[in-house]
Amino acid sequence: MREIGIDLSDNRPQRLTEDLARGASLLITMGCGDECPSVPGLARDDWPLTDPKGLPMSQVRRIRDEIRDRVSALIDARGWRRCRRGHV
Repeated sequence: MREIGIDLSDNRPQRLTEDLARGASLLITMGCGDECPSVPGLARDDWPLTDPKGLPMSQVRRIRDEIRDRVSALIDARGWRRCRRGHV
């Protein structure tokens, strides 16, 4: 992620809790199917992604880019993209 200007060095995985999910409108899980966590009343979509753990960097980059593309498409589909200053 550092390659694309995102510093995750201080981030650690967190267990999904109701407190963490409070205020969310959508839960995206990544490739765990029926075993994924759920939060009652919260819509969920599972993206079938390969776990990057132990994979060569070229495959990790492809997974990262697929996530980026899926997030961008989700933002557009939900109308969540804000206009950039000077752009409509």
